Amino acid sequence: MRALVQRVVEASVDVVLPSGAVERAGEIGAGICVLVGATHDDDASDAEKIAEKIWHLRILDDDHGVMNRSLAQRAADGAQGEVLVVSQFTLYGNTDKGRRPSWIDAARPEHAEPLVDTVVEHLRSLGATVATGRFRTEMRVGIVNDGPVTLLLET
Repeated sequence: MRALVQRVVEASVDVVLPSGAVERAGEIGAGICVLVGATHDDDASDAEKIAEKIWHLRILDDDHGVMNRSLAQRAADGAQGEVLVVSQFTLYGNTDKGRRPSWIDAARPEHAEPLVDTVVEHLRSLGATVATGRFRTEMRVGIVNDGPVTLLLET
């Protein structure tokens, strides 16, 4: 699995409905926005492992403005650990040849959706407050990146 993790001041995801109307699916304040992609051989253990990495990733500022705190540490202090998780099959786009990305490495929706759900549920079980997008829809993600801080995690 791959997760593009961004420290944010705020983040939201809107879903474009078939009618063309736009509906807010999820939003968070200060925390972490995560775009999650799966490939064919990923399984539930990969999903739980990436959730653990996200939960313990020390990219939040401490009292001295140093990236030294994780969502886990923030939660241990009684603060909220907010995460926005959005499925993102394009994280497995291959651009090695030509001008059009190949999506062959991205897992089919039937395989990927339960894995993204596992990431969400595992983060919640660890204590995170999690908002999500909606699988198999056109989404519009809005973020105010804090730092900016953006990291790519892989299992």
